[in-house]
Amino acid sequence: MGKATGFMEATRETPTRRAVEVRVNDYREVYEDFPEQKLQTQASRCMDCSVPFCHTGCPLNNIIPDWNDLVYRDRWKEAIRVLHATNNFPEFTGRVCPAPCEAACVLGINEPPVTIKNIEKTIIEHAFKEGWIRPEPPLTRTGKRVAIVGSGPSGLAAAQQLNRAGHEVTVFEKNDRIGGLMRYGIPDFKLEKTVLDRRLDQMRYEGVLFKTGAHVGRNVSVEDLRTQFDAVLLAGGAESPRDLPVPGRDLKGIHYAMEYLPQQNRRIAGDVVDGQILATGKHVIIIGGGDTGADCLGTAHRQKAKSIHQFEIMPQPPAERSPLTPWPLWPLQLRTESAHEEGGIRDWAVATTRFTGDENGNVKQLHAARVGSPPKFEAMPGTDFIIDADLVLIAMGFLGPVKNGMIEALGVKLDARGNVETNTDHMTSIPGVFAAGDMRRGQSLVVWAITEGRKAARGVDKFLMGETHLR
Repeated sequence: MGKATGFMEATRETPTRRAVEVRVNDYREVYEDFPEQKLQTQASRCMDCSVPFCHTGCPLNNIIPDWNDLVYRDRWKEAIRVLHATNNFPEFTGRVCPAPCEAACVLGINEPPVTIKNIEKTIIEHAFKEGWIRPEPPLTRTGKRVAIVGSGPSGLAAAQQLNRAGHEVTVFEKNDRIGGLMRYGIPDFKLEKTVLDRRLDQMRYEGVLFKTGAHVGRNVSVEDLRTQFDAVLLAGGAESPRDLPVPGRDLKGIHYAMEYLPQQNRRIAGDVVDGQILATGKHVIIIGGGDTGADCLGTAHRQKAKSIHQFEIMPQPPAERSPLTPWPLWPLQLRTESAHEEGGIRDWAVATTRFTGDENGNVKQLHAARVGSPPKFEAMPGTDFIIDADLVLIAMGFLGPVKNGMIEALGVKLDARGNVETNTDHMTSIPGVFAAGDMRRGQSLVVWAITEGRKAARGVDKFLMGETHLR
């Protein structure tokens, strides 16, 4: 390493978040810029640990110590080359990935880990600023055509890899814009869409074709894809939300998170959204304590809700790493997102029992009880309570891909969890049809989606050409 004693001389330092009273009035990203000189000091904390567990902590197997060292030595152009060798979109992971690499950092055994995520983000932003991120079209074309269904991080990663291998790639997206959940799921205060658009511009110049409003299984037939393309990759995500089947669920004002979040993203993009679901002036209840729930929380703050409660059925995690998840495992511990700093009340071990409404069928109250530990979550006697609710957002996760439409028409085999089953090359039960991302592995992280897309691209390339040089 460039500075073997760096981890003993510098402490962990991360970018500051913009003041709460400022950021809740806009949808810009919440973090302040971080000086590159300070970042180089942070990179110097990457120690000569002999066995870098961050490699395997990251699903992409990013070569983290190498680009940390290059940043410390002020060799940014080499750093972005090493970073791009394993990750097509570090500008996405550097913003929205929870950084399992940092949880596996060897320094993290007894000190705060290296700020890997921020270093990653700064490398790619430096590269864009310097004009180093340019289209890389293939020198020759293979004459093979590949259809990719879904334009989230998995589909985009596979598209870029396969296009650079020389295949003609067309991405089909059912929505009016490319990007999947990065476009219409993740709020702009976590990922401004200009970050996505500049990468899509690069891919268009490289030769990737994007077709929007193309809902495979509905207005685009599965048979046409099978006959017009040499291979098809399914990367449509896990879009079946987990419901809350309790009395009163059919009242007006109770919505899935993914009914609520995309509308605000559309508004920011300049669209007119008729009948938009708004938290303005309302008592808001968010059911679910994960990332999607936090996204709803931050959005409701910006829409000026009257009050916000976020309920989670699991018990409150410990403030520090639980002994049940020792290093280098992903730690069970309490995490505070930017949205939690902005207000609202978080509550754990709470189960909703029913909803009640007014004479017009609008939700007005949520009835709940405190529950014991998993897996039974038994209601604790005498803990029932009622809370006002004008808007309820269900953010309880996803159960897998939508089955009706494309999957039913194709007839691909599903696994025990209801996801699309594949072999080690990501091929489904139908030759020439592949699957990747959440559609194959279930609800997961953006870093896993990119990993899946890259691995599936290898399988597709091998199927088409008999061998592959993709990594």
